[in-house]
Amino acid sequence: MFDRFLKTKPTRAPAATPAAAAAPSATGDTATVRRIVAKLEAMPPEQARLLASAAYTLARAANADLDISDDETAAIERELQAHGAIDEATAVLVAEMAKLQARTVGGPEDFSVTREFKALASDEQKLDVIRACFLIGAANGTISAEETAIVNQIAGELDIDDATLNAIRSEFHEQLSSVQAIRRITPSA
Repeated sequence: MFDRFLKTKPTRAPAATPAAAAAPSATGDTATVRRIVAKLEAMPPEQARLLASAAYTLARAANADLDISDDETAAIERELQAHGAIDEATAVLVAEMAKLQARTVGGPEDFSVTREFKALASDEQKLDVIRACFLIGAANGTISAEETAIVNQIAGELDIDDATLNAIRSEFHEQLSSVQAIRRITPSA
């Protein structure tokens, strides 16, 4: 999935030096994204910002219930390294940094980081992140109401229309806590 993240949109040229990765960009870097980017200076800066903002968005979804479980962490790492986009060690580092930021900074950065991701990502990458948010929420078998609400909020911030969001959500229908609750109280036919 994230192999597309490392193929940035051709509308912006990357910064010329690794130090430029930590400097504010025209897309409105946030402190959270800059901290993650600093660890990824070997990558072209725009690609690192894209990866960092995507990772933070995934950690934000995982932290919706104020707890990022080991299963959710493993899911974030898998999504970050899917299709060979980055190696396992880099995925672990990026996931841990994004989790730390989501837990400690949270609310004030959420919209800013999502806006950064939106500015850098293609439409396909935005949909991939929403799908990954649902996958991470489903890591323990149940997507809670809080997790669903955060994914809905992220989708709105990324300008993903309701029909598209509903189509993605339908892929996870059986993992939604509300559906599971109804199944528990409704006798099977």
